[in-house]
Amino acid sequence: MRYAWRLLAFSTALMSGCSLAPIANHQPDASPSPIAANAKPLKGRVHGGQQPIQAASIYMFALSNSTYGQASTSLLLSTGPDTQEDANGLYYVTTNSTGGFTIGVGDYACGTTTPQQVYLYSVGGDADFGINTAAGLMSVLGQCTANEFLNLPGSIQMDEVTTVAAAYALAGFATDATDMSGSSTNLAATGMANAAAVAANLADLGTGFALTTTPAGNGTVPQSEINTLADILAACINSAGTGAGSACNTLFANATADGTPTGLQPSDTASAAINIAHHPGANVAALYGLATPTAPFQPILTGASPYNGPNDWTIAVSYTGGGLSEPGRVAVDAAGNIWTNNQNRSSISELSSTGAALSGASGFTGGGLDETASIAIDNAGNAWVTNSMGPSLSEFTSGGIALSGSTGFKGGGLNNPFGLAIDSSGNVWVANYGPNCLSEFNSAGGAISPSTGFTGGGLSSPSGVAIDGSGRIWAGNSSIASLSEFSSTGSAISPSGGYTGGGLSSPYSIAIDASGNIWLPNRSNPAGLSEFNSSGSPQSGSSGYSGGGISHPYDVAVDGSGNVWTVNNSSVIAEVNSAGTAITGSTGYRAGLSGAEGIAIDGSGNLWTANAGSNTVSEFIGVATPVVTPIVAGVINNTLGTRP
Repeated sequence: MRYAWRLLAFSTALMSGCSLAPIANHQPDASPSPIAANAKPLKGRVHGGQQPIQAASIYMFALSNSTYGQASTSLLLSTGPDTQEDANGLYYVTTNSTGGFTIGVGDYACGTTTPQQVYLYSVGGDADFGINTAAGLMSVLGQCTANEFLNLPGSIQMDEVTTVAAAYALAGFATDATDMSGSSTNLAATGMANAAAVAANLADLGTGFALTTTPAGNGTVPQSEINTLADILAACINSAGTGAGSACNTLFANATADGTPTGLQPSDTASAAINIAHHPGANVAALYGLATPTAPFQPILTGASPYNGPNDWTIAVSYTGGGLSEPGRVAVDAAGNIWTNNQNRSSISELSSTGAALSGASGFTGGGLDETASIAIDNAGNAWVTNSMGPSLSEFTSGGIALSGSTGFKGGGLNNPFGLAIDSSGNVWVANYGPNCLSEFNSAGGAISPSTGFTGGGLSSPSGVAIDGSGRIWAGNSSIASLSEFSSTGSAISPSGGYTGGGLSSPYSIAIDASGNIWLPNRSNPAGLSEFNSSGSPQSGSSGYSGGGISHPYDVAVDGSGNVWTVNNSSVIAEVNSAGTAITGSTGYRAGLSGAEGIAIDGSGNLWTANAGSNTVSEFIGVATPVVTPIVAGVINNTLGTRP
C-alpha cells in the first residue's frame, strides 16, 4: 500500500497563511478542458465536529480507471483563478476563517471524455486547536459528465459523517484517501459509479448529517453507528494532532492497513476510516473508546457487550419493498441490480444498486412462478427462477416481463428443482432435489436433457449447482454428503459415489473461485465450509473449515480477492481467505440479519443478504472486494471470483 500524503513545510504554510499538502505520485490533468455551458461553481464548508476548519487544503479527485491500486486522478487545474500549486505540482483551494471554500467553474475539469466519479479531500487546517496535519475529510460528489454534476446542494458539507460515508462507499476501490482506482472495463466503471451513488444513502451532503432513511424511502440506515464512527474520527480531528498519547495516535494504531497491530498506520483520519471499512472486526473496543457521550455527532451506539459497544463496524442498510416476502436467494446483474426470489409467494423482486425498489408492491409475477426456490441471471440480463411446485423453470426480462408461459418451462427431468446455474452458451442447468438428476434447458427454455434428466456421478438430492471456467457442472449432494461433476454435455465425470470428504455434510449451495476450487456450505456441519480442488480432491480436511462465525451455513459467495463468504443459520456472516483461514472474528458480522438464507457480492464490493425472517434485503457496504457480475460473465470470460 502506498500512502501518498507527505505533509511538509507547515511552518512555511503558516507563514504564508496557506495549508500546503504535497501529494506524491499523483498526476494532474494534462490540459484544461472546455467548460460546459451549465457548469456551476462548487461551494462548501469544512467542519471538524461542529468547528470550522480554516486554512485546510481542498483537493478534487476522481477514481482512476486504469488498473487497481493506482492513484486517484487530480481534477483541479493550473489555470484556475482560485487554485494554488503544491510541492508536487498538484492544485488545491483553501478554506477561509469559517471553513468555507469555492471551486470555480474555471478551476476544474471532469468527465470531459467519459463520466468520472468524483470526491473532495480536505487535509490539514485548524479547527481551533492549531494546525492538525492528521485531519483528513472526504465528501463524494458523485458522477461528473462534461464538468456537470447532478443533484448537488448549494453548499457541500465536509465533516466526519461525510467522510465515513465516502470511506465505506468507495472502500472496494480504495487503498487510502488519495489512491482509488479500478480497471478500464465497463463492469469496473459500473461498479465505481454504483459505489459513488451509495454514499448518498448514508449522509446528506447539504447538512453533513447521517441519514436515517435512504433517499428512495425504503432503506433503514444505521445512523447511530455512522455517528459513532464520525465521533471516533472527530476525537483526532478536534485535537492538536499526533502527540504522544493523543487520540490520533490511538486511532491510527487501531486502524491499520491490514487490521493488525503491526500493520502500516494511516497518516490521516480519512485513510483511517477506509482501513476501518476494510477491517470492520478489528480493534472494535479500542476504537469505540474514542467516542465519548458528549461527542459532536448524536445519537451514538450503546449496547450490551462488556464495553457497551458494537459487535463490529460493518455498515448494513436494510431495504424493504418491491414485493419482498420471505426472500430466499440473491443474484446480481451486470448493472448491479439485486434480484431475489420470494419463497412466501409466487413472485420475484428487484432492487436497484442503491436499494430502490424496481419491482412493484407485489413483485414480478406470472411466468409460471410457483413456490420459488432459487434465482440466477443470464448474460442478457434475464432472470431465471426454479419453481419447486411447478415443477418448472421461469424466465423474466431485466424489466420484469415474463418470457416463460403461465406454466413455465417444463420437461428435461424437472422434479423438485432447487439450485440453478447458467453456462457460457446460455444454457440453464438445474439441480433436482427429488429425482437425483440434473436438467438442462437452452436459452429459449427448451429442454436439452432427457425426460429422466442427467443422472449418475453420485447425484443424491442435489441442491446447489455451479459451472466452472472450463464448462464443467458441479453439484452438491445433500443425502450422501458428496460432490458430483459432469461434463458440459451431461456425462458424469465423478464416480458413482461422488467426491467425498472435506467435512461435507448436507451441502446446501456451491460457489467456484478463480482457481477452479469448489466451495460448499454444509447445513448439518457446525464447522460448515468445505473446499475441493478442480480434480474433486478435498482441501478442507475431514472436518471442514471452521471459525469466523461459521455455523450451519446456508449460502456461499466468492469475492474478487478470492475470499469466501457464508451466511449462517445463526444469522451471522463469516469470511475466510482462499486457504480457509477465518478473517472474521468468532462472532462474525451480524448487524441487519434476520433468518438470512441468501448471499451475493456486487461489482462495488457490497455484500447483499436475503433475510427471510424480516422480509428485507441487507447491504453490507464496502465490506468485500468487487467481483465480476453476473456469475455467468465470469464463466464466459473465465473470470470467476476476480475483480471487474
